Amino acid sequence: MRQALAAVRAWKPYDGDALLDDAGDVLDTVAPSEERVEELGRRLRGHLMQLVGIATTLEAEKRDPRVAQLIGSARQAIQAELPGDYAKAVSHLRRMGWAVQELLELLVEIGCVKAPDSLSEDL
Repeated sequence: MRQALAAVRAWKPYDGDALLDDAGDVLDTVAPSEERVEELGRRLRGHLMQLVGIATTLEAEKRDPRVAQLIGSARQAIQAELPGDYAKAVSHLRRMGWAVQELLELLVEIGCVKAPDSLSEDL
C-alpha cells in the first residue's frame, strides 16, 4: 500500500513541451551553468523514465523496432551516474537530452504520445 501511494505521489503527467524544453537547455550551443547541472540531470532522468515507461506499457517496440534501441540507450543514460567533472557532466546531459528528444519524436511518430505544441508547430 505504501509503495502504491508513493508511486501516485511521484507520478507526473506527460508534458511533452517540458521534455523538449529541458532537452533544449542541454543541447543548446551554450552549456548550462554548473548550478543547473544536477537539476537538469534529475529532470532529464525523470523524463527518460517516463518515456521508457510509456513505450514499454504501450509495447511500442512492436510498432517500430527502432524503439527497442532507443529504450536501451535511455536506460543506459538513466543508470549512469552524473560525473562530478563539469565538462563530463555536460557531455552526459547532452546524451540524455538527445535520448529524450529521439525517443519522444519516435513515440509521437508512431502514435504513442501526443505531439508537444512546440513540436507540432514544426511539422
